[in-house]
Amino acid sequence: MKIAFGCDPNAADLKLALIAKAQQLGHEVKDFGAEDPIYANTAVAVAKAVAAGEFDRGVLVCGTGIGVSIAANKVKGAYCACVTDIYQAQRATLSNNANLIAMGSQVVGVKSAEMFLEEYLKYTFDPASRSGAKVARICEFERED
Repeated sequence: MKIAFGCDPNAADLKLALIAKAQQLGHEVKDFGAEDPIYANTAVAVAKAVAAGEFDRGVLVCGTGIGVSIAANKVKGAYCACVTDIYQAQRATLSNNANLIAMGSQVVGVKSAEMFLEEYLKYTFDPASRSGAKVARICEFERED
């Protein structure tokens, strides 16, 4: 799987740990950087690349995960879930078909974040599941604009 990573300067250490974990799991990664203090710029760049199909998934990190998640979700075709536990990481894919996740470097520790990443990446969304119609409706809202 090809995975895009990005963060703000305060979350660079966690992002690097997550990149190493993804590589250890056998995934191809691209680092979109950590230099821009305006985290929305990096989050949107990652989200655009994922929404365009250049990457299968994206991972964003800031202090809380909230800011990068909000920014990413402004991109049409980007569906970013902010995760803080294993269940949310699983359901981001299984229930919501999230193509990006966000985490907070001041909210979760490195080992927890690595577990969340591994859980998020090991699942595939099934459009025939009971969540299929719900996710389809979310996608329809983009086309109504």
